[in-house]
Amino acid sequence: MVAFNRLLAGSLLVAALVPSVALAQNSADTYPSRPVRILVGFTPGGATDITARVIAEKLQAKWGQSVLVENRPGGGSNIAADLVAKAAPDGYTLVLGVTGSHGINISLYKTMPYHPLRDFEPITQATVYPNVIIVHPSFPANNLQELLALARREPGKFTFAHDGTGTGSHLTMELLLHKAGIKMQHVPYKGTAPIMADVMGQQVPIACTGIIGAITSYKAGKVKVLGVTSLTRTSAAPELPTVAEQGFAGFSGEPWSGFFAPKGTPKPIIDKLANDMIAAMRLPDVVKKMADLGTPLVGSRPEEFRDYVAKEIEKWAEAVKVSGASAE
Repeated sequence: MVAFNRLLAGSLLVAALVPSVALAQNSADTYPSRPVRILVGFTPGGATDITARVIAEKLQAKWGQSVLVENRPGGGSNIAADLVAKAAPDGYTLVLGVTGSHGINISLYKTMPYHPLRDFEPITQATVYPNVIIVHPSFPANNLQELLALARREPGKFTFAHDGTGTGSHLTMELLLHKAGIKMQHVPYKGTAPIMADVMGQQVPIACTGIIGAITSYKAGKVKVLGVTSLTRTSAAPELPTVAEQGFAGFSGEPWSGFFAPKGTPKPIIDKLANDMIAAMRLPDVVKKMADLGTPLVGSRPEEFRDYVAKEIEKWAEAVKVSGASAE
C-alpha cells in the first residue's frame, strides 16, 4: 500500500509538470510575439552600448520584432540590472550585464538590490573588453617588467589612472600590483577620454583603461602600451604582449559583457535567446565590426556562462579586498 501511494504521488507530480513544460515550450515556439527590450547600464556610444545595438539589430532582422536598446546609466550599472531582476520572467526584458553589475559590485557595494546569479538566468557571454596599461612615449619603460622594476626602485613615486574606483581597470591594476608586491597611488577618472588626454599631456605617468578608447592613440604613436590584460592577445593589435606573458602566467583582468534574463524565465526561451544571440555573434560582419574595435565575441552556452560568472565573482572579490575599495 505504501509503495502504491508513492507510485500514485509520483504519477500525479509528473502529470502536474507536463502541462507547465508544454506551456513553456509553446511560449518559446511563438517567442517573441512583441518587442523585446535590452537594458544597458551606460550612456549611448560606449563599448557596451555598441555591443547591445549590434546584436539587437541582428535579432530584430531574424525575429521580425522590434528589439529596443534602452540606456539606464547609474549606480555602477546596478540600476539597469536591478530593473531587469525585478521584471516579468517572460524573455521580453533583458540586460546586457557587465563585469561591474554581475561580477564586481556584489563585493564592492555594502548593500545590493539584487544578486548577480540568484536573481538572473544567464543567457550567453557576449564579449570581453581588454584593458591596456599605457604610458607616454617618453616614459622610461618599454614593457611591464621594466615598469615594475622602476616602481620597485622608487617606491611611492608613481601613480596610475583608471576609469573609476571599483571599475575593472582599477581593480585589475590593483590585483597586478598586489601580485608584484608593489604599491602605487591610484587616480580615478570618469572614462577613457580624459585619461588619454592626461597620459598624452604627461599629467599622469601610467594608466589602465579600455583598449577601445586607446587603440587609435597607440597606433598613432601617441602612447605606448606595456601590456594587455586579457588572457590572450587582442586582434586589434596582435603584436602587443599580455600581462600573462610577462611573468604573470594565467593573469586575466578583462571586463566583459553578457546577456541575462530575470530569474524564472522558461528554459526553452533562454535556449532560444542563446541560440539566436550566438548565431548573430557568428555573422562575419558582426565579427569584423567588433574585432576592429578590439572586442572579441564569445557566445557561450547558458551553463558555461553561469560557471564563468561564478568564477568572476570570486576573482573580483579578491581584487576588491586587495584594493580596499568600497561603494555605498
